[in-house]
Amino acid sequence: MNLIDPRAIIDPSARLADGVEVGPWSIVGPDVEIGEGTVIGPHVVLKGPTRIGKHNRIFQFSSIGEDTPDLKYKGEPTRLVIGDHNVIREGVTIHRGTVQDRAETTVGDHNLIMAYAHIGHDSVIGSHCILVNNTALAGHVHVGDWAILSGFTLVHQYCHIGAHAFSGMGTAIGKDVPAFVTVFGSPAEARSMNFEGMRRRGFSDEVIHVLRRCYKIVYRQGLTVEDALRELQAPAAQYPEVELFRQSIVSSARGITR
Repeated sequence: MNLIDPRAIIDPSARLADGVEVGPWSIVGPDVEIGEGTVIGPHVVLKGPTRIGKHNRIFQFSSIGEDTPDLKYKGEPTRLVIGDHNVIREGVTIHRGTVQDRAETTVGDHNLIMAYAHIGHDSVIGSHCILVNNTALAGHVHVGDWAILSGFTLVHQYCHIGAHAFSGMGTAIGKDVPAFVTVFGSPAEARSMNFEGMRRRGFSDEVIHVLRRCYKIVYRQGLTVEDALRELQAPAAQYPEVELFRQSIVSSARGITR
């Protein structure tokens, strides 16, 4: 059974699973699919093609699945896909993709996207991420699992934020941020690793100690990136976490924040 406020507007082609709630004055457009148990608050606009999974909660004044303002976009059919158990707070905007890239914007599971955050076209958000108030991601941005972007973080297009990374308030990111790395400032500079986040997620003292040493290899010994990567090969063969850190540097196309 769905709880649809009579003041909401639901397109006949929209597909709502059991247990979906839609608040007053919200608009659910054509080619929108909403999974079981998802709650849509008042004054929300959902535009398709958009797929929203199970047990999400979307708060008032959010605009989800709108066309991108990218000037290359000419109305081609593109998608937004949102997973399960996400909380999308007030005034969030998430745009669909463009055919010049993936033609799809993707948001994983168990994310907290706080008030007035923006996720640009073709971006990929992993799972268990937190985007704090007014964080803004340009198009084509990738954010790894468990990353936390503090309030007013700005991310340039095509940047990759590694898993478990952390940005301080008001950080302006113009290059890739490797996994686990903490960045602050405008422009962003690497300051440390997200050791407190690792402890909260149950990383062992041994792994944290090894990652601390690996951070110093990349950021404190004056090595080139190529030389630092060679130094990381031995610990990466023993510790998957180091390999994740290493691969996030190897795969960087924009260069890493240093």
